[in-house]
Amino acid sequence: MSSTTQSIQPIRTSIIGASGYTGEELCKILSRHPYSHLNVVTSRQREGKRLDQEIPGLFGQSSLRFTNPTPAELISQADLFFLALPHGVASEYALPLYRAGKIVIDLSADFRLKSAETYQEFYQHPHPAPELLQESVYALPEFYREQIKTKSLLACPGCYPTSILLALLPALQNNLLDPETIVINSLSGVSGAGKKADESLLFCEVNETAKAYGVPQHRHLSEIEQELSFLAKRSVKVTFIPHLIPLHRGMWSSITCKLSQPKSIEVIQAHYESTYANEPFVRVVALDQMPEMKNVVRSNRIEIGIRWDRRTERLMIFSTIDNLGKGAATQAIQAFNLRMGFPETTGL
Repeated sequence: MSSTTQSIQPIRTSIIGASGYTGEELCKILSRHPYSHLNVVTSRQREGKRLDQEIPGLFGQSSLRFTNPTPAELISQADLFFLALPHGVASEYALPLYRAGKIVIDLSADFRLKSAETYQEFYQHPHPAPELLQESVYALPEFYREQIKTKSLLACPGCYPTSILLALLPALQNNLLDPETIVINSLSGVSGAGKKADESLLFCEVNETAKAYGVPQHRHLSEIEQELSFLAKRSVKVTFIPHLIPLHRGMWSSITCKLSQPKSIEVIQAHYESTYANEPFVRVVALDQMPEMKNVVRSNRIEIGIRWDRRTERLMIFSTIDNLGKGAATQAIQAFNLRMGFPETTGL
């Protein structure tokens, strides 16, 4: 498809589950995306309400109303569907839409894993559509750009895995580190838990405090280890400790590991810079700098930095993203652009 505005026809798009934090982000982006005709937004809770009255940032820009159609009714209403739904629920829509020949971009965990057994282990229920697991592509553009362009079931990565996998990619690709020594500590803003009534997420419960959670087996660990194993061409198990911090949005990951062979920090830095030299949304900071969350919030960018700890002989890797951006909505738009043949940075 040509990248000129004259030849590109807007795609009829729909957001299923548009009232959550990620759904709202998708609404804002797709409402202004030049090649998207957003004509369906669904929400059980907000059915009948105007989109621009429920999302103040869209005031006066959209006359759409939230609807609550069945999957069968949706088939004729759009050509491409973003699923911003909880795991388990997303499959109820993905299966009939995909079988009807529609393009499905799923932001839940339902199609990230290739093993139904692993899904059941981490999500505590059988996979609702195991026959589609081999049909999906793990839609992390920097890993699977070419596959994204041809698949019609795109499984968007989780926020923690995005921050971790992109940070480790250059080191694993160049066989620089020992995969058995990876330890990961990540910190997430509260919006990562989703928009729901939960006492533990109230302002007074999360403000001025921090805590680890989901240990020792957070759900995202499954896709982290799956993708690291693909990269390393061997089974990889890591220590992963997620933390909740009193921010609305933003994510930070600190990773340490042993090197597999002696390399100077300058050589490792060069590997990182060359790996991401042509990536529009990845910035590798200089050795005398450190990534900062404020630089990536409300964007599709990731910042990555490295250090060498001579005392413990461990490589230290740092990354930061917006958990609602590169960790969710904006990354889904990046995948949308790739799949439809639009310039990758369109709308971002």
